[in-house]
Amino acid sequence: MKIHHLSPEEALDSLGSSMNGLADAAIEGRLHEFGFNRIEESKKTSALLLFAQEFLHFFALILWLAAGLAFFAESRQPGEGMATLGYAVLGVIAINGCFSFWQRHQAEQAIAALQKLLPHQVKVIRDGELSLVFADELVPGDLLVLQEGDNVPADCRLLEAFNLRVNNATITGESLPKGRDAQVSDVEDISQSRNILLAGTSVVAGEGKALVFATGMHTEFGKIAHTLKTTVKGQSPLQLQISRLSRFVALLALLLGVVFFFIGQIIGLTFWENFMFAIGIIVANVPEGLLPTVTLSLAMATQRMAKRNALIRNLPSVETLGSTTVICTDKTGTLTQNRMAVKQLFLDNQYWQPEQLGSDSLQHHTAFLANAALCHSLKHVEGKGLLGDPMEVALVSMAHEQGMRIDYPKIGEVPFDTDRKRLSTIHNTPQGKMLFCKGALEMVLPLCRHIVMHGNVEPLGDAGRQQLVNALKTLADQGLRVLAFAYRPLSDPVEAEPEQALIFSGLVGLEDPPRPEVADAIAQCHIAGIKVIMITGDHPHTAVAIARQIDLVKTENPKVITGDRLKKLTGSQLQVALDAPEIIFARVGADQKMLIVDALQRKKHVVAVTGDGVNDAPALKKADIGIAMGKAGTDVAKEAADMILLDDNFASIVAAIEEGRAVFDNIRKFLTYILSSNIPELIPYLAFVLCKIPLPLTIIQILAVDLGTDMLPALGLGVEKPDASAMNKAPRSYKETLIDWRLLARAYGFLGLLEALAAMAAFFFVLHRGGWDYGEILSNHHPLYLQATTACLTAIIMMQIANVFICKQRQRGLLATSILDNKLILSGIALEIALILTIVYTPWGNALFGTAPIDIKVWLFTLPFVLGMLLLEEFRKWLVRRFTLFPVLVKPLKLRKRLLSRH
Repeated sequence: MKIHHLSPEEALDSLGSSMNGLADAAIEGRLHEFGFNRIEESKKTSALLLFAQEFLHFFALILWLAAGLAFFAESRQPGEGMATLGYAVLGVIAINGCFSFWQRHQAEQAIAALQKLLPHQVKVIRDGELSLVFADELVPGDLLVLQEGDNVPADCRLLEAFNLRVNNATITGESLPKGRDAQVSDVEDISQSRNILLAGTSVVAGEGKALVFATGMHTEFGKIAHTLKTTVKGQSPLQLQISRLSRFVALLALLLGVVFFFIGQIIGLTFWENFMFAIGIIVANVPEGLLPTVTLSLAMATQRMAKRNALIRNLPSVETLGSTTVICTDKTGTLTQNRMAVKQLFLDNQYWQPEQLGSDSLQHHTAFLANAALCHSLKHVEGKGLLGDPMEVALVSMAHEQGMRIDYPKIGEVPFDTDRKRLSTIHNTPQGKMLFCKGALEMVLPLCRHIVMHGNVEPLGDAGRQQLVNALKTLADQGLRVLAFAYRPLSDPVEAEPEQALIFSGLVGLEDPPRPEVADAIAQCHIAGIKVIMITGDHPHTAVAIARQIDLVKTENPKVITGDRLKKLTGSQLQVALDAPEIIFARVGADQKMLIVDALQRKKHVVAVTGDGVNDAPALKKADIGIAMGKAGTDVAKEAADMILLDDNFASIVAAIEEGRAVFDNIRKFLTYILSSNIPELIPYLAFVLCKIPLPLTIIQILAVDLGTDMLPALGLGVEKPDASAMNKAPRSYKETLIDWRLLARAYGFLGLLEALAAMAAFFFVLHRGGWDYGEILSNHHPLYLQATTACLTAIIMMQIANVFICKQRQRGLLATSILDNKLILSGIALEIALILTIVYTPWGNALFGTAPIDIKVWLFTLPFVLGMLLLEEFRKWLVRRFTLFPVLVKPLKLRKRLLSRH
């Protein structure tokens, strides 16, 4: 038999213990057999290995290869600037590796948070004596002494209990304190047994003695920890995209290198000339600035989200939010205000608003109001009022508003638990001893024989009982949590079973009102194609009623699945059920969230899940984006989550999703911008080798673009604000990639070619003005060559200045875009201009970058190319809008107006 099915004496005997506790001689043997009472940590990878891993992922390997090839090329042909390129690439690798390692180190602390919840020292009876021992030295068979305020250090079976109540929220998610006693229990689930205390919970009232039967990883607490540390979180969508992008970049660079190696063979170059040519092509096609730009863009997005009450714990989660297709959300505190208030009363067979109770009716409902005014676990804090359970705060506040302020001494209690679903307290009153009972109607009503009607106590017949049941349904259908109140005078001495022949005094409907901004947030989710699923422990009627108030449910018969039904569903049945357009999970335990998350992920959804308790942690870690509550959340939930909601508000999730969507679009913007400059960097090198002309652009000048002038404008594109239409379209498909043929065609085949044309034209313009003839050899230090290569570099930077405004919008025209709203882009352009002027017109800039001053005619020569690129891109965008954009946007915009007009 399980220990909670045994009597106290049988439980002690089963563990070889007694009411005097274990003998000291038995402790060491049990400690060796069962181990220390600790939450075991996973075998940790050494910090050194973790640090090394940040330099060995695929894109980092590409950069290592590029640096190695650069150094090899320098060894074969010194003085070409390849060593400078190699050192620059190594710097990029170092910066990204260190930053990523720091982020990763901050993100993995969940098991440590679990350990902190367990107390350090506990009171134990051993060899008949009370002593303090360290909690990790507890063993099965130990006898604990627990009092109000103590944390429970291990799973134990109560042997004695005096008005004992515990808070199980960290394990079961239940917010109300539960009564516990030493009586034999017949329930099957040990966590619901009235004689069991679980590790990680806390005693909020009373005292008792308890027998330890499970320690460490064998406790229910330990099982949650085991689930948490064995739950493997897959790569985020952005991490997968970066992996694909890395493979694409590597394949493209290698392919181009091989192709041009054979072109060199065809035109008669030697093997080593061909090999160096191929290395140059490969290195030129690796975007060295990509990783820094992605990392900094994500980091700045986290700052914007923090201002919208969403704290991101690891960078890739920023973009994951934007990919979200389903949000599984709690109700209490997230969709609602977590601020209980008495909304409606049922007294004298009629419905009342609390404010309708006046002095005339007060005398008829004295017992009812006294029951409400008796608080059991509230504390009055100066300046903050009553603090404690929101339900009790609401009841006491209602009684105080009616002038009922009492403090009857409590002399006894029949505690609340999940089986009884009611709480009875016994008090000394001016009228003598009195029992006050409140709880679920179905548990209180059978105990009642009379009812208060207009101040008189009358018999309660079948018709009256049915009327109360109907009233319960009416109140629940309004989304109210319903409590039944009853009382009875007691004789002296108090009988053994005082909960009988009660007098029914009334029903209370309590409301936890929805947050006012949630309805609009739900409407925004509908427009954005995001499905919202409520998962709550509340009654199905209450859940559906709240869902209707926030427009989460609009049909007559939404699919409602209770926790009991969920237990009976197979994985495939659950997946099919999740296809319902409106679905709510009610009376669901937090441990069942993981089943729902897993089923949604098998359906290829990107799932965001909210949670606050220890038992939510596995689901938070399993989800694509785990969202912990900042106010109500436990440390464990916060450590397991990817995002912490600072205000516990659902609307903040939707705001964060909007920011996340912008991240993906912004990464594509700066990818287009960065890749565009690869072509004007590549073509000069090709022309140098194939056409036997002076090298139009040196390696150090390429670095001046990739890691200098391009960086800040690219970062500016990475922090663009969400577009107005970002939440008017469905989530992007999981098949959609960062780089597709359209982006490549635009970056390489259109914008890049235009920039290359301008760069080569400027180069030849200067050479032609200087009297150069084709085939003439110019040294690297010849004044004409220095001016010509400076003109090429200047043209690329000028074209990139125009390109940053082009890339701000993929489809909207320049005139329809606010070009002055991004201070970082404007700062980047100012920096670009300052850098190119420094490179061109200062002696040290000339010496470092191999440049020479150019006159105003070169700048004017390049200007038509800049204007031409802007005009051609405007024409391209017009064609795109004309044939694709208009039909796509009209329908979502109309839907948005229709939904928001209802609020």
